Amino acid sequence: MRARASRLFFALTMIGLGILGLVQRDFPPIWSGVAKTLPGRAVLLYLCALVSVLTGLGLLWRRTAVHSARVLLIYLLAWLVLFRFTQAVMHPLIEATWWACGDTAVMAAAAWILYSEKGLRPARVLYGLGLIPFGIAHFVYLQNTVVDVPHWLGWPVGWAYFTGAAFIAAGLGVLTGVQARLAAVLSAVMIGLFTVLVWVPIMIAGPTAFQFTEFVNSWALTAAAWVVADSYRHQRQLLVSDII
Repeated sequence: MRARASRLFFALTMIGLGILGLVQRDFPPIWSGVAKTLPGRAVLLYLCALVSVLTGLGLLWRRTAVHSARVLLIYLLAWLVLFRFTQAVMHPLIEATWWACGDTAVMAAAAWILYSEKGLRPARVLYGLGLIPFGIAHFVYLQNTVVDVPHWLGWPVGWAYFTGAAFIAAGLGVLTGVQARLAAVLSAVMIGLFTVLVWVPIMIAGPTAFQFTEFVNSWALTAAAWVVADSYRHQRQLLVSDII
C-alpha cells in the first residue's frame, strides 16, 4: 500500500476526530447516535476516541496501515449495524436516520478500500448506498439546504435540487457501474466543495454548535470520498502496470 495523499488525509482526519471527542467529551459526528441513557456510554465515548486516534496513526505507516484499516472497518460496520441501521429500522420514515446510515457507510467504504484494494466492489456498494440518502435529504429538508447555499451563487433552490439529484445519480452510478469512476470522482469533488464553500466561511464567521458539527462531518466525508475516488485511479494504474 503506497502512502497516497488520500490515505494520509483520511488518517489525519481520523486522528482529529478522536482528539475532538476527547476534548469535547462527546461523540464526534461519525460516532454519534448513541442514546444518552445507554449504560457505559462514557466508556464507549473514550473507546471511539481511542479507535479513531490509534487507527489514524496506524494508517500513517505502511507496516500498520492494513491492520489499522481492518480494525477501523470492523468498528465502523458494527456501528452501522448497532446504532445507525437500527435507528433507521425503528424510524423508517425519518430521513435523517437514513442520512446517518449514509455517513457511516461512506466512512466504512473508505476503511474497506484501505484494508483491501483487491475486494473493492463491496466497499463501492457501501459508498453508493451511502450517497443516495444524502441526495434524498436535499429534497426532504429543502428549506435547510437552501439556507446553506452561499448567497453569491444565487438560485438557492435550484442548487439544492441539482446537488440532491447529483448525489442520487452518483450513488446509482457507483452501484450499477455506469460511469462509476466519474460518479465517484464528481461526488468527492462535490462533498469537498460543500466543505470549502459552505462550511469554511461559516466557521470563519463563527459557527453555532450545530454548524460546527456539520463542518466536521463534511470534512470527514470529504476525506472518505477522496479515498473511494482515488481507488479507481489506483486500480487503473495497476491494470496498466499488469499489461505492461
